[in-house]
Amino acid sequence: MEDQPWQADTLDVDAFDFSTNMDSSYRVKIEGRLLDADDDYLDSDDSDDEDEDTEMAEDGQEKKKKDNPPGKKFKLSHFFKAMTVDFDNRSKAKDGADQSVEWKKPSVAPNATNLPNAADFDQLEFKRGGDENMNITINLVRDEPQERFAVSPALADILDSKEATRAEAVMGIYEYIKANGLQEDDEKRSFDCDDRLTAVWNHFLMIVHRDGLVNQYDLQVLQRQQKGYIPYLPDVVMQHMTSLPPVKLPYTIRVDKEFHENPQPTIYDIQVLVDDPLQAALTSYFKNPSYAQDLLDIAELNKRVAVLVQKISNSKSKHAFFDALSKNPTEFIAKWLSSQKRDLEIIAGEASRGGGEDAKGDEWRRGGKDGIWGTDHVRESVNLMVGKQSGLALR
Repeated sequence: MEDQPWQADTLDVDAFDFSTNMDSSYRVKIEGRLLDADDDYLDSDDSDDEDEDTEMAEDGQEKKKKDNPPGKKFKLSHFFKAMTVDFDNRSKAKDGADQSVEWKKPSVAPNATNLPNAADFDQLEFKRGGDENMNITINLVRDEPQERFAVSPALADILDSKEATRAEAVMGIYEYIKANGLQEDDEKRSFDCDDRLTAVWNHFLMIVHRDGLVNQYDLQVLQRQQKGYIPYLPDVVMQHMTSLPPVKLPYTIRVDKEFHENPQPTIYDIQVLVDDPLQAALTSYFKNPSYAQDLLDIAELNKRVAVLVQKISNSKSKHAFFDALSKNPTEFIAKWLSSQKRDLEIIAGEASRGGGEDAKGDEWRRGGKDGIWGTDHVRESVNLMVGKQSGLALR
């Protein structure tokens, strides 16, 4: 702020004309800072008073700060591709000139390592003339790798979000279909529409009908069927998505003496998308030459674990065998010999009905649901036997 009327110290109070003949002006600084989870919103100026590597302890002694994990630090211009400042219609320069401010990010090569100065900054500052308070609106246009869109209320009801990328919207609808069991068993590309999907799908059909791609009769047939088709989902979601409006920050430029006796910055909290730090770590790991050898080592360890599990299972079977033998040797040996006899008869092809067991007992004569003939094993055996003879299966 320069040459404001209240800053002049040579004003003659006895003069009729109080004009100072000074060209009053002011400066506005827009500064952005990416906050970490433990940052304080009101401590943005602390770095000017203390060294970045140290902080003051309670006893007045300096102590080392904890080193932050290494990572790429993005500046304000990274997150926005355009910034504009619109002045209130009633706020005009003395000469009537347009005071609006506009910045657009220059084109940058995709693989560029260093950004040009015009696209790499944390602070945007401009100077304008004026000696009165005025209202402005700061507009920030997002710059994201995958463009996000504002979704319609019908689609937001499915996604449970008012913003999404195209891929997120398509995947969100597909997950909704799978979660509610709406996908057809025979034709996996088709799904049934419930109330929410009907609202989204019918809007798409109306757009297609308006463009002349579907006649009135086919439109009514499709609406009655209440069927959707997964290959059409990308086209469906685009009919429910609109470009996100820029972030608008209202602000009042104050040039009066009362405010500047104790000026306070105006702080806005804006959410921006940042790269997932885990993704960078994975990328670095995949590019490491030792990654392939690590996979081989993991596969070898997996084989060893499988062998150990198999040995443990064998040891458990042996323990169960000898434990049963020790509790009742006579009965155990009798059952064991009967089992071995039945196995030998099956191998030799001499097994009688019942697999060597006595098939003339009362349990074989008893019918009903709780009898032997009502068990799953007998039902499967009869089903297999009848199927081989007649080509039919019992249900």
